[in-house]
Amino acid sequence: MQTKQYHLSDIVSITTGRLVSTRHIEGVYDILNYMTGDNLFTHQLPRASRECAPILLGQHPQLKEIEESECTTENWREWLDGLVKKYGEWLPVSPVGEGEHLKINPISELEAMVNDPNKVIAVQVGGEQA
Repeated sequence: MQTKQYHLSDIVSITTGRLVSTRHIEGVYDILNYMTGDNLFTHQLPRASRECAPILLGQHPQLKEIEESECTTENWREWLDGLVKKYGEWLPVSPVGEGEHLKINPISELEAMVNDPNKVIAVQVGGEQA
């Protein structure tokens, strides 16, 4: 099975819902896009995280014991350093399996989220809708 090494901070950002990636939101986009094979928009990240978190915990069950309530805005670096010492800095991550990620057109998904398609304005950029 194909794997890619990811920093523990990227993985834990998905499994705990705490943004502690040393690459900030870029780390979240990177791991979720890799796992889902998608090119996610910002509003799709929470859904993709809910899909990928249990899969990551299945790949690395030792991370289930992490207590995210111990992480605060003041101590997150120290909290993360402790996790790296305990679990290692880099872990292999596999993409999700067939049927474990629902690919949805990002514009359609946003329209459904706001319950009013007229509030979503899609702009054509270079011949592609953005």
